Amino acid sequence: MTTNVLVPSGVLGLGFSELALQKALQLKPDIICIDGGSTDSGPAYLGTGTTKYSRAVCKAEWKLLMQARQSLGIPLVISSCGTSGTDSMVDWMLEITREIALELDQHPNVVSLYSEQQPSLVQQALNTQTLFGLEPQVSISETIIQECSHIVALAGREQIMEALNMGADIVLVGRATDTAALCALPIANGEHEAAAWHGAKIAECGAFCTTNPSSGVVMLSVDTQGFTIQAIADDAFCTPHSVSAHMLYENANPHQLVEPGGTLNAANATYTAIDKQTVRVEGSSWTTAQQYTVKLEGARSRGFQTTILALIRDPHYVKNVHQWVERLQAFLVDQLQARLDIAPDQYTLEFRIIGSNATFGALETKTEGASEVGVLGIVTSTTQALADDIMRFANPFVLHYPLTDDEPMPSFAFPYSPAETSRGETFEFCLNHVMVIDEPMQVFRLKQEAL
Repeated sequence: MTTNVLVPSGVLGLGFSELALQKALQLKPDIICIDGGSTDSGPAYLGTGTTKYSRAVCKAEWKLLMQARQSLGIPLVISSCGTSGTDSMVDWMLEITREIALELDQHPNVVSLYSEQQPSLVQQALNTQTLFGLEPQVSISETIIQECSHIVALAGREQIMEALNMGADIVLVGRATDTAALCALPIANGEHEAAAWHGAKIAECGAFCTTNPSSGVVMLSVDTQGFTIQAIADDAFCTPHSVSAHMLYENANPHQLVEPGGTLNAANATYTAIDKQTVRVEGSSWTTAQQYTVKLEGARSRGFQTTILALIRDPHYVKNVHQWVERLQAFLVDQLQARLDIAPDQYTLEFRIIGSNATFGALETKTEGASEVGVLGIVTSTTQALADDIMRFANPFVLHYPLTDDEPMPSFAFPYSPAETSRGETFEFCLNHVMVIDEPMQVFRLKQEAL
């Protein structure tokens, strides 16, 4: 048989073509799957257990998908709810689902899959040597684990199938691998296991594997020999290049993909154009792991942050901006100690030069000139009050500090007032590990609710 998986977009909140969605429904999908999460925007969302996406947009898109699900009587699955996949974000999606069900007079069976972990459980894994670091290696200790505000385990296809096996119309999944939701039903239906994982990797971001990424909607069809991927929008096309290239996306090895329970090998896969919108893929293989592992993500606070931005157009200062920043930073560190008794170990202060090296910092190799630069100052400290006070002290010097002692005082520009921005608590990722578990559901929890 063939299992058809409709993927409306790479993530809920990003948008998709409603016309393409209706066109895809005519192809009779067996399930609708969409991702809801990402680490692309950094650790703050995991650290706070909040979403980076607009609630209003997510609700509007989810309403369309709930209507689509209802029209065909098929399951609807969202993984990594609310960006970070914390328990609070699963409940956030459940609240939205309740609201929509009431508005549409729908009564779906909803199963929530929770993947948040208690620090004590992760600490136990560390003590029993069932916690292993991934590349790049980061230091781990009991203290770091306890400092995590949230820790999530990435679910695989087994946990999602457990939810579907409960008769779920809608499954709200905590943090999961990007591929897990898409391959769960095809594998359960007896389709080619490697093809299911491989197809899920290609389709995970919706139309990103097509020539028109913003169209959103693709159809993944998995059978016992391989899979096909089809662009749905009239102006979107799939080519062997666009499809095969997606194995490079967020993946260190374009031929391998490590998932809970095993590894996909796509080195021998063939990609064949069926028509302008459809590509057929066969030849991938799957190796089952000896131990079942789940990847962990954790975030902890690294203090409170305040920023300031100055714009510089004076050619003399633009040309010598790196020397100016070095001189300014040394001056501020000295004066904070001398005048305010704030020692360097109470804060970090950095400047990033926008238009020069704001992205790469010391790794930047391009040295072409610019007509203007922005100097972004960032201070991080133990409290917001201290971070704010340090930046207020720095304010007049960021605006007027001279490059040398024997030249006139310059004047730069602040693009807004007040110039300082209190960013609140800031976080860092501190876990990049896998944890060995005895069976897939060991560290996950299911909750069922009939609306």
